[in-house]
Amino acid sequence: MEMDSLERQIIFKLKSRFFDIIDTENRLFHYEKLLNEMLLAIKTLTGAEEVILYGCNEWKQEFFIEDSTNPSFQPNDLPKDISCIELKAWERENREIRNTLGEMQREKRMLPLMKDEQLLGCIFLKGGFDSFNSLPLNILQELSEECGKFLDKAHRLARIISEENRYKQLYRVTEKFHSSMDMDMVLGEIIYTLQEVYPTFTYYLLLSQDNKNHGDLPIRDLEYDSENIAAMQAYVTGAVQFEDSVQEKRSVLYAPLKGKQGVYGVLQVIAPNTLMFPKNEVEFITLLANTAGSALENAQLYQQSKRLIADLQLINETSHRLNSNLRLTEMIMFMSEQIIHSFDAEEAGFILLSPDGIHTSIIEGSTDFFHTKEASPYIRYIHEKITNERESLFIGDFSLQNQGPISHFKSIMAVPMIQSGALKGFALVMHRSPYHFSFETFKLLQSLIHHSTLAFTNSMLREELEKMVVTDHLTKLYSRSYLDDRIHQSMNEDHEGTFILIDIDDFKAINDTYGHQVGDNVIIQVANIINGDLRGTDIGARWGGEELAVYLPGVSLEAGTVIAQRLVSKVFENSNPQVTISCGVSYWSRGRKDSYPDLFKRADRALYTAKQSGKNKVVIKSDENSLI
Repeated sequence: MEMDSLERQIIFKLKSRFFDIIDTENRLFHYEKLLNEMLLAIKTLTGAEEVILYGCNEWKQEFFIEDSTNPSFQPNDLPKDISCIELKAWERENREIRNTLGEMQREKRMLPLMKDEQLLGCIFLKGGFDSFNSLPLNILQELSEECGKFLDKAHRLARIISEENRYKQLYRVTEKFHSSMDMDMVLGEIIYTLQEVYPTFTYYLLLSQDNKNHGDLPIRDLEYDSENIAAMQAYVTGAVQFEDSVQEKRSVLYAPLKGKQGVYGVLQVIAPNTLMFPKNEVEFITLLANTAGSALENAQLYQQSKRLIADLQLINETSHRLNSNLRLTEMIMFMSEQIIHSFDAEEAGFILLSPDGIHTSIIEGSTDFFHTKEASPYIRYIHEKITNERESLFIGDFSLQNQGPISHFKSIMAVPMIQSGALKGFALVMHRSPYHFSFETFKLLQSLIHHSTLAFTNSMLREELEKMVVTDHLTKLYSRSYLDDRIHQSMNEDHEGTFILIDIDDFKAINDTYGHQVGDNVIIQVANIINGDLRGTDIGARWGGEELAVYLPGVSLEAGTVIAQRLVSKVFENSNPQVTISCGVSYWSRGRKDSYPDLFKRADRALYTAKQSGKNKVVIKSDENSLI
């Protein structure tokens, strides 16, 4: 009876020690420390030399060491001949403590740790005859049951603490999500949280949209193929999907990244060495995925709103500049620079169509490439497509048949310029890399060209009207008043200049012989020869009747005389009916007193001399008294 009381005291002390070990008041809980304290209590109360705790791997149905009272323990005593299944069956049938070395060598005892029908593991007691061997089997049996209950409670507490830590992580990551609208930060926080909570799991973010710029994060494209059925089902249905593989010894969870407006991807979590995904992890991962989906949606909407604001600012700024009376060339140059900068394009060109839509011309201000021969295949192809279809073109990987290496621009956007239902031309934007432009960029370009076409048309009409005001209707040369203004401007700004006054010889005889219509045609022929022989800065004008004039700013007398003689020769050689011209040349230079009326008088006298001395010649009046 006394012995029984002593044995009861051992169990009572063990329970008391277990109660003291679990300290929940100060919320300090360390699972590993708890196990070690449990083994030390068993060692003290049983007199064992060493106590070892083995856990049971449910997947492999094998034992593994969890803790030992011997710090230098080596798992040589692992019961290789006993599996978790065998021990569980033996315990269920016998309900006795097993002697691992037989009845004659009572140096080791194995205490199976059960909770209801679940095998949690086993405890090994090691020692000599003077240790735990003096304890009766019923006490060891009760010891086994109490240790099983304690270990079960430790497991439960560990899960509670783990759950608490996980939800703290979820709270932390939720706060982080709501403190930023950066897409990369949101994705990075998802991965960081998974690494903290599930260090042994593998995970990927399968995104349905562009994910090229997210550094080293484990991100993949959500591929629409038959090999990824579970991922696609999660994406389409918005529900968690599972994929278990006995052969690969793993279970995969697919949690949709779901927001209020849609699903933005799928979180793939791979749990190794398990037949079924752990149920207690599903809820947390689902909550994390839902939180991440909402954060991704908010970040995406925020970035979309920023892009929309930037697009509107671009359109507003462009419209403002285009409506500030820029010249057409300045306008096109500004547009080309805006497109290249805003769209990360390499080439931007604006092509004007003739009234019949057959011929094309490059508007000045387009990038230099469009003024080269290499641009012709692109312009021809886009011209044909837009003329036939009158629709914008968005090409990600462009190629021309039988053109070989010419097609080195792969990404192409082309937008027709339509005003009042008439096709005026088109804008052409290109980049060498395939699929370089996004569809949002294409839509923005369409809006930009739509808002700009009216400004282009107005600028062309304004410049055409300006030219009509300063241009002679018959000859298309400048008017005399425009020539007067430019000569005055040149005499204030330049260092020298040459003035040529031209008269068609015997013009009255032409009118009398052929009629006034032929006479007008002769004037047009001479005007065309003059226009074709001048530089961009030179000015050809109709002086009056059959008299024409040319002013050459910044040109010396010698060079001006050569030009006048060339005009005399070309008119004689190319006119039909054949006519000749006479030229009077005058010159001014800075440093001597001169005026526009004097310049004209000298040229008029020189022309009179040329007419009186045989016509079809050039006469120079260099100053008031000299005649050459």
